[in-house]
Amino acid sequence: MNKLLITGSSGFVGSYFINKYKEKFEIKSFSFLNDDFDSLDCSDVDVVFHLSALVHQMGGASSEEYERVNVTQTLELAKTAKESGVKQFVFMSTVKVYGEESDDIYTEESACKAEDEYGKSKLKAEHELQKLEDENFKVSIIRTPIIYGYGVKANIKSLVNLVSKIPLLPFGEIDNKRSLVYIGNLCHLADEVIIQKQSGIFLCADDEPLSTSQLCKLIAKNLNKKIYLIKIPFFETLLKVLKPSFHKRFYRSLEVDNRITKEKLSLKNPYSVEEGISLMLKDFRG
Repeated sequence: MNKLLITGSSGFVGSYFINKYKEKFEIKSFSFLNDDFDSLDCSDVDVVFHLSALVHQMGGASSEEYERVNVTQTLELAKTAKESGVKQFVFMSTVKVYGEESDDIYTEESACKAEDEYGKSKLKAEHELQKLEDENFKVSIIRTPIIYGYGVKANIKSLVNLVSKIPLLPFGEIDNKRSLVYIGNLCHLADEVIIQKQSGIFLCADDEPLSTSQLCKLIAKNLNKKIYLIKIPFFETLLKVLKPSFHKRFYRSLEVDNRITKEKLSLKNPYSVEEGISLMLKDFRG
């Protein structure tokens, strides 16, 4: 049985992974906030699954803070792991390393042009980790779009609350394409990366991207809510001027194609988009 060290174990992804795979792996956790790094012992660990990070902050965070948490701490952990004989380091990254919303479809081989501090810090960590890789220390990098599932917070939760409370929404006829990943599909991919001992860049996504309009309709359907999506003249233009960050999320595309990853791992997503949305909303349905 592989022994895993997981950072960020109490977070959204860490909690799901541990609950799902606790019988398959011997798992111990480490917290940069609560544990003493100097006393960390990785001598009996086979794989480090590094989930702890400073994620994208709506209110903003300094570049120094992103550097400290996402780069410096990551490299300190990786070096300690390598010196202790750990065989594999699995790093949770983000599609933000490619840049922002685009009409292009991102793949594992797309050029990385990170624009915000979060994406830049993750990309720098990726590059530095790859320098540590050798035949005895595999580095596996998993890039994800927005992750959703039971207990999700932030933007997805806000949209769910909106759909559940307001039957008339100005999101009609939006034909963008946004890739998402259900947490069960993400953790299945991570599990395969670990058991297959695969290194490299892996891109994670549900099988189908959704438009904002489609996502609203799926949420409403699973909440048994009747909603009406209308197109209001000038609403998009107004949103673009007043709230450009919201405009990007609602109207622009961010699509990934992870066929290379699926072929490399012989991977099939265990959950469809519809199943993922339904499982996410079970706490809203009661």
